[in-house]
Amino acid sequence: MSESIATLSGVDDCWNRIGIRGDKSCVQLPGHVHCRNCPVYAAAAKRILDRLPPQTEARDDGVAAHQAANLSSLLVFRVHREWLGLPTRGLDEVAGARGIMALPHRRDPAVLGVTNVRGTLTVCVSLSRLLGLDAAAPDLRERPAAARMLIFGGAGRAVVLPVDEVEGMHAVDLDALEPLPATVEGASLKYSRGVARCGDRSVGVLDETLLMQALERSLA
Repeated sequence: MSESIATLSGVDDCWNRIGIRGDKSCVQLPGHVHCRNCPVYAAAAKRILDRLPPQTEARDDGVAAHQAANLSSLLVFRVHREWLGLPTRGLDEVAGARGIMALPHRRDPAVLGVTNVRGTLTVCVSLSRLLGLDAAAPDLRERPAAARMLIFGGAGRAVVLPVDEVEGMHAVDLDALEPLPATVEGASLKYSRGVARCGDRSVGVLDETLLMQALERSLA
């Protein structure tokens, strides 16, 4: 995120002042190592992408302008070996990993427990179990330090989704996704809209409405 974009969007660009690009005086920097790992940076990135229209090179035939109008911001993250994406309109925050308190007598194995989100106990749900990705899980001792928690669903419906890594945000046309490979089966297929090319990765784009419905069933 550039300083000029942040300024125009009315976002406090603390990474340029006291973070990795500034004087490095931020008290949170030693714990996060780099600003891109900080939830403040992630929240600022979401606000900037939501406020600014995606940019594209102008063309006389108007095709580029039409494509730009259809672009949406997508948060790309990893669960085990799978790269997935969620439209940022369904996300409240990307937070650092935190402790989860298990709940007794859980009726759904996807429900991990509860964690504290800004003073409120919020239910944590395992995306890997919900999407049937457990078979691809690495040894828990190899869980990366880059693990994050996605706060999904909005006020009154928020659910915490732990993920192994957040790669960043990409502008994609959600109406022009590639079809899912024939090898994709089960819940992962059921809750996906298609595949987007994000850099050199193929990312499975989750349908936020279907995902929320599945989460609500897990909590019922």
